Amino acid sequence: MKKLILLLTVSLMLVLSMVGCAKPADDEPEKVTLKVFMTFPRFQDQFEAYFEQFKAKMLAEKNIDVTIDLEMPTSDQAMQILKTRLSTNDAPDVFTLHAIADIPDFYEAGYLSDLSGEPFVGELLENVKDIVTYDGKVVALPLESLAWGYLYNKDIFAKYDLDAPQTITEMLNVVKVLKENGETPFLLAFQESWIPQLMTALAIGGVVTSENPDFVDKMNAGEASYEEIAKIFDIIDIIMANGTDKPFEVGNAAASADFAAGKAAMWVQGTWQAQAILDINPNINIGAAPLPVSDNINGTLINLSVSTSLAVSPTSKNKEVALALVNYVLDKQASSALFEELKFNPVAKFHTYETFPWSDEAMSYVALGRGYRDLSLPGAVTGEQAKLLQSYYAKTVTKAEFIQTIDEVWANSLGQ
Repeated sequence: MKKLILLLTVSLMLVLSMVGCAKPADDEPEKVTLKVFMTFPRFQDQFEAYFEQFKAKMLAEKNIDVTIDLEMPTSDQAMQILKTRLSTNDAPDVFTLHAIADIPDFYEAGYLSDLSGEPFVGELLENVKDIVTYDGKVVALPLESLAWGYLYNKDIFAKYDLDAPQTITEMLNVVKVLKENGETPFLLAFQESWIPQLMTALAIGGVVTSENPDFVDKMNAGEASYEEIAKIFDIIDIIMANGTDKPFEVGNAAASADFAAGKAAMWVQGTWQAQAILDINPNINIGAAPLPVSDNINGTLINLSVSTSLAVSPTSKNKEVALALVNYVLDKQASSALFEELKFNPVAKFHTYETFPWSDEAMSYVALGRGYRDLSLPGAVTGEQAKLLQSYYAKTVTKAEFIQTIDEVWANSLGQ
């Protein structure tokens, strides 16, 4: 009996030893889910395809099976959704934000990881790197490096021997010629408030940069009013009075189709919209020019900015994989094809792909010293301007009410 017990004990030990040596669990990939929040619904297909490459790379090189839970709300909804998530401890692992408008507030609230030591940082172009640096730290990866004004249909302009206007007077002449020939000067799309807000972005940039360079600092100190830059309405009024009908029924997708079809000669919309337009009409000849705000050509400027950028939450439970994803977005082998497909300007030293005619046209103004760095306005102000422009067009808000409301919103955003 003792021999039998001993034999069984030895056998059991051998079985357990063999099970331990087999280690089947070590061959199983680690499973990780990343929550990724991006304001790029128009580029969802491209990013989904790119993330599939990342997932394959992680599985092959790290034996990590990554699932990416990608959420892409519209621009009108995205910021409120994101802020709610961040403030309720439901932060996505990786998320987009606007480099100039959002980084200061998000950093001070503790929502941004320090990415300064990540591999992609050393590859950034210096002027781009500066815009995603705050408090001496790189806190986001830049995606859209922009040089933009308004879009115009170069074939329509050429048909009537028109050049992109450089002053308000020239713009009025262009509008006159277009209307005399049965063309609609401006495309209006107000269904999504962020689109008309682009009018104030460009108008304020031109007026402030050329005539009131201390305006933002004075507003932040409670020493100024939008009354000082009320001339922004000169160009806004021209656009609104000479645009397509029923703008509240037209969203971004429909507007892109209308512009592609030649239903208007100009659209105050950024170069980021070029791909959506070209998808509908590959033969359209798109131009990009600075928006005149007065008869002073020094205020007719191209906006230079880094807008949508990618950040990592400090509370991510899968931070190592989240950082790997962010670095892959600027992968030396893969990212050039992505950025070129998205029609984004280069942001890294190894981005040597050919840029596009509208980007080259915008940069030709910058080369003449006619560009300005995008202004940093409080997020609440930008959002309120977007809504007020809709009301201003509908004539339910006057210019004076617009100015008073924005002054109050700016002051409240600073706790004044």
